[in-house]
Amino acid sequence: MSTFSFLPFKNLESERLLLRQITTKDINEIFALRSNPETMKYIPRPLVTKMEQAMEHIKMIQDKIETNEGINWAITLKSDPKMIGIIGHYRIRWEHFRSEIGYMLLPEYHGKGIITEAIQLMIDYGFNEMNMHSLEAIIDPKNTASARVLEKNNFIKEAHLIENEYYDGKFLDTVIYSLLKTQ
Repeated sequence: MSTFSFLPFKNLESERLLLRQITTKDINEIFALRSNPETMKYIPRPLVTKMEQAMEHIKMIQDKIETNEGINWAITLKSDPKMIGIIGHYRIRWEHFRSEIGYMLLPEYHGKGIITEAIQLMIDYGFNEMNMHSLEAIIDPKNTASARVLEKNNFIKEAHLIENEYYDGKFLDTVIYSLLKTQ
């Protein structure tokens, strides 16, 4: 097991972005992300319909940081502290030096290179802070925009699993992209 700790929480910065800790002040933005059918189209989870559910999501994010099970950041522009998306490391397998990255962005910010820039911060944090050997991203095969972003960040399509998840009365495919740490 790793001795790595996500606490104290570390903000990450790039040229345009500040990735900061998600707090209860972000409840409206969490609700906007998780209740939006467009944002959730490729994520097999129920839509958030109440503010209480958004607050539960924030609590779950905070709990995972405290227990070292995962970490999420609010994606913000340096010019505006308002959260426009989420990115983080999930399903961390410390014993295998591998974690999954995931991200969501409000639709009005799509196509501006924000996720590409944020993924670069996840790669750096995952390899250089968490000491991971490999990172993965699991996406819906219909999510071609996400596939392009991952490929732009040098992730390689590793697998296409057929009907490996069951959600909302349907079997769904998933695609796994991965990136190995280079020496």
